[in-house]
Amino acid sequence: MTAGTYENPVLNADWSDPDVVRVGDDFYLTASSFGRVPGLPLLHSRDLVNWTLVGHALERLEPEEEFAVPRHDRGVWAPSIRHHEDRFWIFWGDPDQGVFQVNAPGVRGPWTRPHLLKAGRGLIDPCPLWDAETGEAYLVHAWAKSRSGVKNRLTGHRMHPDGTSLLDEGEVIVDGDRIPGWFTLEGPKLYRHDGWFWILAPAGGVETGWQGAFRSRGFFGPYEERIVLEQKDTGVNGPHQGGWVRTAAGEDWFLHFQQRGAYGRVVHLQPMRWVDGGAAGSGGGWPMLGDDGAPVAVHRRPDLPPQPPAAPATDDDFPGGRHGRQWQWTANPGTGWTIRHSADGLRLACVRSADAHDPRRLPNVLTQRLPGSPCAVEVDLRLDGGGPGARAGLAVLGDAFGWIGLERGTDGTVRLVHRFAEAAAGAERDAGAPCPAPGGRARLRVEIGAGARCRFHYDVGDGPRSSGPVFTATPWRWVGALLGLFAVAPEGPGGPGGPGAAGTATFTRFRITPSGPRARTGH
Repeated sequence: MTAGTYENPVLNADWSDPDVVRVGDDFYLTASSFGRVPGLPLLHSRDLVNWTLVGHALERLEPEEEFAVPRHDRGVWAPSIRHHEDRFWIFWGDPDQGVFQVNAPGVRGPWTRPHLLKAGRGLIDPCPLWDAETGEAYLVHAWAKSRSGVKNRLTGHRMHPDGTSLLDEGEVIVDGDRIPGWFTLEGPKLYRHDGWFWILAPAGGVETGWQGAFRSRGFFGPYEERIVLEQKDTGVNGPHQGGWVRTAAGEDWFLHFQQRGAYGRVVHLQPMRWVDGGAAGSGGGWPMLGDDGAPVAVHRRPDLPPQPPAAPATDDDFPGGRHGRQWQWTANPGTGWTIRHSADGLRLACVRSADAHDPRRLPNVLTQRLPGSPCAVEVDLRLDGGGPGARAGLAVLGDAFGWIGLERGTDGTVRLVHRFAEAAAGAERDAGAPCPAPGGRARLRVEIGAGARCRFHYDVGDGPRSSGPVFTATPWRWVGALLGLFAVAPEGPGGPGGPGAAGTATFTRFRITPSGPRARTGH
């Protein structure tokens, strides 16, 4: 890579189903967050290449009781972000509830509580449009067959301009079953440009599909279509689902994801130009993405003021016992999970649970995304108090999991343990032999290599040691693997939260260190 160029992916972690909007000289991106809390991440950039995480638009998931336990593949799917009448708007689909929206005067809030715009199962990937030419407002959405029995079609509605209600029952405006060779049409993004209604939507499935463009003179159709981005002879499988943004200078760019197994959906930036009857930047003809419809690996940077290198933060010293905004719980957080104190370090209560043996089922796991390039993850841990079975550790979570950490034994001593479970397994197993941890302390380390192959290490005061065989991280169905910190204890008298000290775990100096040529993590 040379000066004046960028290299894809520009966000090398699971920022799934991205959408983007420009406000002045600033660009804002949001992404799916599924069942993690807080939801709807908000990223900021001034050059479309370097991004930082500035907050979240959704403090908790509703209904509260539904998301009191992990719902890894539910919750917030494929949001759209827009700016209209001096407010930010985000619309998303919950496949089990319907289409929601929130809005705020600024990207840092305050954001409104979720408003249910359209109830129903299987309603996903909504995108609004406020037509500046006519004053009309519209909404388009896709369908999840797993909930509705319907897929491969896009439904359109007229929407009240205040974004609170729909004005009709909706009708199918694009039926993928009528387009030869098209299947799993989804993820629409709606635009009005050059006298046309435009829908940019992918099809063909997340791993092997393509990006399509649809245009019509009227919102309800008929639409004509083209494929505008596909893998061709590149290594970017299924370039898929994203958003178009135009800079103040008139350059067009497209951000989309690539499905990469355990790493989730990493984000690429493609140049965009107009072909077939439209001069560059004029808006005529059809959009063409990448290098004549193929994803670019390296390309000239957008014509925007140079910015210092940046990426969403990963490291954390947990100042004052508070965690950074890069962390998300696996469910709505409960009271007393974190313990505030004046020093550095994250102090977690060992929450009593019947699922103490399986971190996939725990709501009180604090997670962040698995980096998309080789790296080493390290954190120091101290386990204090509590009875037999109290445990805490560093986990790599997906359909399968592996974790290394500390556990208090029946004799009151603390030992280093390393455990794992396969995807279909209901019980964890030892991956390495337990050993004493004097003082209840350990430094935990996971080295993540190519193919998300993880090697676990520890240091209990007598030097670093490796533990167990290689563990290969796995995703959930739609979500990439996660790094997690947790503290838990088996049920005591009276069930979860019952009497009896469960103990605490203090994590300090969390670090992710790149070990490959392309890993960019924030520090």
